[in-house]
Amino acid sequence: MIAVLLADDQPLVRAGLRALLETEDDLTVVGEAADGAEAVRLAGRLRPDVALMDIRMPGTDGLQATRTLAGGPTRVVVVTTFDLDEYVYEALRAGASGFLVKDAEPAEIRHAVRVAARGDALLSPGVTRRLIEEFTARPAVLDTGRLAPLTGREREVLAGVARGRTNAEIAAHLLMSPATVKTHVNRMMAKLAVHDRAQLVVLAYESGLVRPGAG
Repeated sequence: MIAVLLADDQPLVRAGLRALLETEDDLTVVGEAADGAEAVRLAGRLRPDVALMDIRMPGTDGLQATRTLAGGPTRVVVVTTFDLDEYVYEALRAGASGFLVKDAEPAEIRHAVRVAARGDALLSPGVTRRLIEEFTARPAVLDTGRLAPLTGREREVLAGVARGRTNAEIAAHLLMSPATVKTHVNRMMAKLAVHDRAQLVVLAYESGLVRPGAG
């Protein structure tokens, strides 16, 4: 059973999410929060597997709550009204495992919860990559030293991850097995002290390994 925490300042949104999640035998909503501070308190007490976190909430917003929860047992999937919300990129940097748009189909929302619960990131080759490219295009100080621990092969795999490719697609491109790609990804996360693919993608762009708009 996957335990889910809902954090949104709109009761109607929380009710809708609860209704569509609890139609599934493997999903249960263990708590609801109306702001980020309450979400952090409930996560500490209830230890849910996944928190669906709105960004724009009064008081402590979802971005700060995501920073607080990052690296802990609860995976955060941010929920936003717009698929290019400027705060979503910051949420990914803060440790979110992905994001959802509020008008997503019920099946997409349930899938996102399951993906996050198993420790993966919700990174589709389309919307999420477009969002990351949009906001990493802003001028920034590139920190190439962050990638120093990686081998040349690992950097090639990281570039594929950053471009939104699946393990199978990376494997075909680099002529290796999907299992080997997965091993490289896990080693990179350990070396770079990040906890999922979402943060690998952000780091790849911020380090300059991959440039926005590059193929």
